[in-house]
Amino acid sequence: MSSELLDALIILEREKGISRDVLIEAIEAALVSAYKRNFNQAQNVRVDLNLETGTMRVFARKEIVDEVFDSRLEISIDQAKKINPAYETGDILELEVTPKDFGRIAAQTAKQVVTQRVREAERGIIYSEFIDREDDIMTGIVQRQDPRFIYVSLGKIEALLPQSEQMPNETYKPHDRIKVYITKVEKTTKGPQIYVSRTHPGLLKRLFEIEVPEIYDGTVEIKSVAREAGDRSKISVSTDNSEVDPVGSCVGPKGARVQAIVNELKGEKIDIVEWSSDPVVFVANALSPSKVLDVEINEEDKATTVVVPDYQLSLAIGKRGQNARLAAKLTGWKIDIKSETDARAAGIYPRDEALLFFDEDESSDTFDLNDEEIE
Repeated sequence: MSSELLDALIILEREKGISRDVLIEAIEAALVSAYKRNFNQAQNVRVDLNLETGTMRVFARKEIVDEVFDSRLEISIDQAKKINPAYETGDILELEVTPKDFGRIAAQTAKQVVTQRVREAERGIIYSEFIDREDDIMTGIVQRQDPRFIYVSLGKIEALLPQSEQMPNETYKPHDRIKVYITKVEKTTKGPQIYVSRTHPGLLKRLFEIEVPEIYDGTVEIKSVAREAGDRSKISVSTDNSEVDPVGSCVGPKGARVQAIVNELKGEKIDIVEWSSDPVVFVANALSPSKVLDVEINEEDKATTVVVPDYQLSLAIGKRGQNARLAAKLTGWKIDIKSETDARAAGIYPRDEALLFFDEDESSDTFDLNDEEIE
């Protein structure tokens, strides 16, 4: 052991964020165990580590008693007074018992302890850093893949992208740069385990926060997101500022903002609709790009019946029911869509209070990879 250990601990404290005092305590505790193990000692001992001089001493701690029953743990009052007359029964006396060849064992033990503590500290630092990034977005680099996971490097650690969280319209190759959404951070015996996703609705929300300054600063709020990853998504937005168009802010000049998100999601179509506290208006908006003639709501069952023009019935329902399904997820209301002809035959349309929800001024936009607005 030399004074160079002090310099090493100072460097570790500065670079790894590990307290020097914590390391010293750990080394001393490990040296006690090493002494007992290597020298077959069962007595109570204390190790004094002097980093300034690089010296290390082992002291046996014995209780002063009137009658000795275990010489390894006790010492008689008569013997104690020969060492120092001030000792009394019940005091603890320390005797130096440092072995001659303990230096080599001490150096090996210190190295093992420091290495282990550095590893634990690094894991702790990484865990603390990433637990705060849960539900956040990061850019990673694809490293490799197996049948269960794609391993994505996030710099200090590899994250796991499960097969169920991979977009069906994407293929991943080593060295690809992708944006991922951190869904879960776990502390395990092997260190932090980070799970990420490309299909989570939160990824879409975070991408809009990055691309749209009005969302980032809170002027425009994302109210809800419904997503079928790789195919189509719907997002509802609102604002308290009457001078700001929430849908237009998300679309951006010539669709530049939403186009950047579409490109990142490899062509996933995105419907941006305006949120409303009125479920009638909100459901009508959510069924974009279809026009809506009337919405009848059932508050008790939280269900709606929507009437659309005959020629727009298939558009309202969508391919394999996707448009209606996403609208229901977005609004939280059950949606039953009827054509105008069927609604008239059933006697539910027109109603006296029936309104035409959409005119030439649409309240939503739909974008695909070619940035085509669907009117």
